[in-house]
Amino acid sequence: MVQRPSGTNAFEFVVVSGLRAAQLMRGCIPRVERAQKVVTTAQLEVASGKVFRLPVDPLPVPVE
Repeated sequence: MVQRPSGTNAFEFVVVSGLRAAQLMRGCIPRVERAQKVVTTAQLEVASGKVFRLPVDPLPVPVE
């Protein structure tokens, strides 16, 4: 198991790693040396900061 960086939300780490693992299974090129399992490779990428979640602005609230 890969240790997540301190200060990183555990839920975000798992979700981003899972999405990245799906990308790797579809054939994307890994950004770190490949581990034995795709999920471990994805976790290493997220832990090293080479893959991250882009901040998204919340949707504006409609004004009537």
